[in-house]
Amino acid sequence: MQKFLIIQTAFIGDVVLATPLVEKLHAWFPDAQIDFLLRKGNESLLLNHPLIHEVMIWNKKQDKLKHLFQLLLRIRRTKYDKVINVQRFAATGLLTAFSSARETIGFDKNPFSFLFSGKIPHDVNGAGNLHETQRNLQLIRHFTDQSYFRPILYPAPEDFAFVEAYSEEKFITLSPASVWFTKQYPSPQWISFINKIPAGYSIFLLGGATDLPLCESIQKAVKRPLLEILAGKLSFLQSAALMAKAEMNYVNDSAPMHFASAMNAPVTAVYCSTIPEFGFGPLSDSRHIVQIESPLYCRPCGLHGYASCPEGHFRCAVEIKDEQLLKTLSEGPDSLLLHAD
Repeated sequence: MQKFLIIQTAFIGDVVLATPLVEKLHAWFPDAQIDFLLRKGNESLLLNHPLIHEVMIWNKKQDKLKHLFQLLLRIRRTKYDKVINVQRFAATGLLTAFSSARETIGFDKNPFSFLFSGKIPHDVNGAGNLHETQRNLQLIRHFTDQSYFRPILYPAPEDFAFVEAYSEEKFITLSPASVWFTKQYPSPQWISFINKIPAGYSIFLLGGATDLPLCESIQKAVKRPLLEILAGKLSFLQSAALMAKAEMNYVNDSAPMHFASAMNAPVTAVYCSTIPEFGFGPLSDSRHIVQIESPLYCRPCGLHGYASCPEGHFRCAVEIKDEQLLKTLSEGPDSLLLHAD
């Protein structure tokens, strides 16, 4: 039996974008053991995943280096056939390079990639304009093929049952927060948009417990009923289950967008400082991108975003119009297609 380890210890959305590797490895090697290493706090995302044998957890916030070396010893004892590193930072590169696996694969931007047995270019500005899921799948292309697999999450029946009470009427979800300020559509804009949503839709505000103050400020400012805060009340998989039943899910360029992709849920992604051409856009069949309608001299200002607008005006966000978001409620799937690789 072959043994594979996938390593992705970055943010929640990055874990979702690595799940096509699980799907494809299982398709090619249905009897293989597939393990996944992620950071503490993200493990519930892969809870009861039917294709993953074991989820390994790296606690980055407590005895970070000690735990890292404990993981290295554990990985070496398991004797993996292939370790596939999706992340591009030194710590996971060390785990990969010294894993004692028969084959170690990662991106060339990892500082330890010179010790990997195979390394793949990772270019967010290349002519191929690949989605991140496609870039990730390139890591295993040499021993599988060029076929594409989508990201998938697996909420349990209990997760769908938990959100059933919220999905009895027609509803929209809105995930207003982002880790990065310049990737987050401003709350006054969200408020203005919500006040113009046609009557008859319930609206649920999603996010983590840390997003409660933002959600509460939006709730207090809107002038409509049928708006409820679910931020901090749902698990990752419960949120994904709810999004799958929504008429539309409004998100930033952030993790909830990838939840929608993994559930093939209708999604409208609002892009402020970043652009979909970086390769992290929505993948749902019904997907829409909303961004400033005219070119802006300073956009994009970075791959991940900033704590504040470098130019001080944040025009890439404040010049987006309510009508652009409202339009996607009645539109069908757009024409954004994956490029053949």
